Amino acid sequence: MIVFRYLSREVLVTLTAVSAVLLVITMSGRFIRYLAQAAQGALDPSVLLLIMAYRIPGFLQLILPLGLFLGILLAYGRLYLESEMTVLTATGMSPRRLLGYTLFPAVIVALLVAWLSFFLTPQGITQVNQILHAQDSLTEFDTLEAGRFQGMRDGTRVTYTEELVEGKKQLKNVFISEKRLSSSGKQTDVTVLVAKTGWQEVQDNGERYLILQDGYRYDGEPGQADYRVIQYDTYGVLLPKPSTGEVITEREAMPTQQLLGAEQPRLKNELQWRTALPILVFVVTLIAVPLAKVNPRQGRFLKLLPAILLYMLYLGLLIFTRSALDKGTFPAALGLWPVHIVFALIGLLLNYWERLQLLWLARRAGAQHA
Repeated sequence: MIVFRYLSREVLVTLTAVSAVLLVITMSGRFIRYLAQAAQGALDPSVLLLIMAYRIPGFLQLILPLGLFLGILLAYGRLYLESEMTVLTATGMSPRRLLGYTLFPAVIVALLVAWLSFFLTPQGITQVNQILHAQDSLTEFDTLEAGRFQGMRDGTRVTYTEELVEGKKQLKNVFISEKRLSSSGKQTDVTVLVAKTGWQEVQDNGERYLILQDGYRYDGEPGQADYRVIQYDTYGVLLPKPSTGEVITEREAMPTQQLLGAEQPRLKNELQWRTALPILVFVVTLIAVPLAKVNPRQGRFLKLLPAILLYMLYLGLLIFTRSALDKGTFPAALGLWPVHIVFALIGLLLNYWERLQLLWLARRAGAQHA
């Protein structure tokens, strides 16, 4: 029991550290992407942290299996390197018992991944969908910040206001620059609008306009002197809706209870994907335990890169097969099971490879003796 607790603690501690690092890296990349969208006016900066919090379960359901895989490789690799595993083997620790001990943290991780995959991730995606839907109703005016040049997503318009008053209902000292193709289509004209004040106005058809007052409009081609200047009292600018670029399908947000009785192939595929993630935990455990065995002379990182490549191949084939199921190019009756079975057989082969070699050598020696 002492050895069991020791091995489980080593794996779980390493798993936690590796998963935390992977989560920070993943969230940092996604947060930078959201920050860029907020800088372009596609997202309200006040919702960024809320979106990231709701996306954490979706990140963790993919990070934890990899964290467990790397945790086993690093923890057991250290034990082999420091000859602790050699001592345990001398006292009766067989590869089969080692695998059995490792299945305990694997069960914990699998249950956590199942909870995330079946319940928390769909709920988080539902909340993200609601936030993004609310963002879709925003316009350039709603995301505008005083004292900052704000470019639209397609880069054709830049807006600036010196001051926002009355709860962003009125702008003061407005500057708008917009690129558009000339009538010939061979060159780009620039339209510049400046105004003392501006406000938003909603039409009956739902379109929103920025109404500018007391200003000038400048039209012309950059580098040319033939600009046209128009002074106006009131001028209306159509406000385009910013796009977040976030594509989240409805089935990803659907509760698992609804997927259980669904007949549509895409919904069945979604249920298979959610089921595949906990199964992934057990299969990678079966693969990681034999791969963690290293020669102290070779170092603990010798098998790390091939092991990671094998894991990425496993996950990549799952994603590829899921896409093929959605397209109907792979038999729906088989689902994702062929991928699991192939890598489970690889894990079994790795676990019994030394025994198979000994049997082969024994048979060869017996044949030569005969």
